[in-house]
Amino acid sequence: MNTADLGLPVDVPSTALFTDQYEFTMLQAALKAGTAQRRSVFEVFTRRLPEGRRYGVVAGTGRVLDAVENFRFDPDVLAFLRERKIVDEETLDWLAGYRFSGDVWGYPEGEVYFPGSPIMRVEGTFAECVLLETVILSILNHDSAIAAAASRMASAAGDRPLIEMGARRTHELAAVAASRAAYLGGFTSTSDLAAGFRYGIPTVGTSAHAFTLLHDRERDAFQAQVDSMGRGTTLLVDTYDVAEAVRTAVEVAGPELGAVRIDSGDLLLVAHRVRQQLDELGATDTRIIVTSDLDEYAIASLAAAPVDAYGVGTQLVTGSGHPTCSMVYKLVARAESTDAGAPLVPVAKKSSGGKTSIGGRKWAARRLDEYGAAEAEVVGTGPVPAELADRQLLVELVKGGDVVAREPLDVVRDRHAAARASLPLSATQLSRGEPVIPTEYVNGRSESRTGA
Repeated sequence: MNTADLGLPVDVPSTALFTDQYEFTMLQAALKAGTAQRRSVFEVFTRRLPEGRRYGVVAGTGRVLDAVENFRFDPDVLAFLRERKIVDEETLDWLAGYRFSGDVWGYPEGEVYFPGSPIMRVEGTFAECVLLETVILSILNHDSAIAAAASRMASAAGDRPLIEMGARRTHELAAVAASRAAYLGGFTSTSDLAAGFRYGIPTVGTSAHAFTLLHDRERDAFQAQVDSMGRGTTLLVDTYDVAEAVRTAVEVAGPELGAVRIDSGDLLLVAHRVRQQLDELGATDTRIIVTSDLDEYAIASLAAAPVDAYGVGTQLVTGSGHPTCSMVYKLVARAESTDAGAPLVPVAKKSSGGKTSIGGRKWAARRLDEYGAAEAEVVGTGPVPAELADRQLLVELVKGGDVVAREPLDVVRDRHAAARASLPLSATQLSRGEPVIPTEYVNGRSESRTGA
């Protein structure tokens, strides 16, 4: 796997240091204690959704698979660990031959999730699984937060296209991942060329206010852009006076002008005025694109406006107020010994303060109501009830260390659209509320419920 596919600088040879130091100190201690080779099961889940959110979106799975495949300790990485005395020589020798040889199961990318959903399950020895904690969480927490915001914005936008424009509002590598997550969540294009190059996302872009200010007259700027890009281009009309700019734009490009972009002011009022003006000038097919710190609420407020597309930046790449999903990676089962056939024992953190978890390797299924809409997320540790056997959510992603479920991004995008459509209609409401369906826990003996 080329590191460029991960959005990494070309001089970064692996993902092995995208981690926290305590993963290595735990490894070293476990190797000395003779417990490192115990078969273990780790699960990724979140105890709650961000406040007010009705559902979560699984995003970043494809990037996780790349990261696991690229988790290697080359000589430079080992030299760094030796120089800093992070671990001892015995541990360094073990790391030199590291290759993840276990199994990974998870919700298909693009699927929705709820509190307690076992979004990803990583199985192997304790030593090989514990090292993957930080890189898996960093990818899933970031990408899922962006995808959830994008999904809400796509619901608010309806059939109108959304353009991802947030590259300048976040870290340059995070911008590429954010664009991928936004496309998964329902955006149609991006301004970020690196995202287009790496993931095949359609790219768009024309000009900024600086281009207009460069020229002696706004007309000259418009003429230069039309001469370069054709009459179907998008002209930015709010550098000076919007009404005058629209008039000039149609004079320069004619009624074939592709679109005008509005980036400031009362967008609802201005959009109505611009639409009326364009129609009066004969540019009835010229589209109106609005930008300017939009979020899902602003997009929803423009539903009745004559707007044809939205460009979203800051609020998208910061998760629209929720930049992380608070996912955790917890050991839920481990073998009684290092023997290959040793049975698994459920384990779980039981401390107070709202951070308890449920032990045991889990399955998950989504129960539907009589109309085919989701009515509950069912998570269990015992046998899967017969009526849920064909509704299970986890799929095999990695088998024996080999990736077996890499998918095109468009497939993932379509899956999310279908998953969102399968939820109750209240899932798309922007008003604050609880998860749209409850999570039910089944252990073969009893049930408990959480959520709305």
